[in-house]
Amino acid sequence: MARPALTTTAAAFTTAAALLLTACGGGDDSAADDIRSAGNNSGTPSASASSSAGADDKSPVIKLPSSFRLTFENWTSSDPVEQAVLDDGKEQLRAGYAAIIENDPDSRNRAFYDTKNGFLQSQQWIRTYTDKNLTVIGKLPVFDPKVILAKDKAAASLSYCTDESKAATRNRKTGEVKGNPAGADPEVLYVISMGRNTQGVWQAVSARSERGGCAK
Repeated sequence: MARPALTTTAAAFTTAAALLLTACGGGDDSAADDIRSAGNNSGTPSASASSSAGADDKSPVIKLPSSFRLTFENWTSSDPVEQAVLDDGKEQLRAGYAAIIENDPDSRNRAFYDTKNGFLQSQQWIRTYTDKNLTVIGKLPVFDPKVILAKDKAAASLSYCTDESKAATRNRKTGEVKGNPAGADPEVLYVISMGRNTQGVWQAVSARSERGGCAK
């Protein structure tokens, strides 16, 4: 139920969503490059993206309806910093799908878990659904998470896989339901560059994806 793996450019996000769930770009950047990007990107973590969620810096409460289930498998680490990355990465993904379901590209909850530049990317992804009157339904397992921390532990690369075989989109007006086209690999690899803001929240700086990358 996903779009083909897209690049992180604005042009790529305006591509028609022939498939449905894939959030963002392709490419062969290494995890080390992702971490450097998180640490040096012009949209480095700051209070600006986080503060849009509210004056009090408390994590938002994100609710998903029973019609769409995100499940997170083995989403734990014995390292407390890695666990914090996993926790905020999970909520960042949940906030994105909640924004799609709520038809809200400007979601303040999603902004809480994105840097300024990361939020601009998120908005473009969410609008590939909302501009077409699409919402998401079904079940989306999220599994095989891996965290690579920068030496100073202020930036990280979070990767994980999703299985879209039991997920689909539904048109809000017509009710038409579409899953992945026949022959499309349902598993998608995501790599999220993240940085920690001044409130200690791990935010997405940029993201990329590769359909079929989980088998590598």
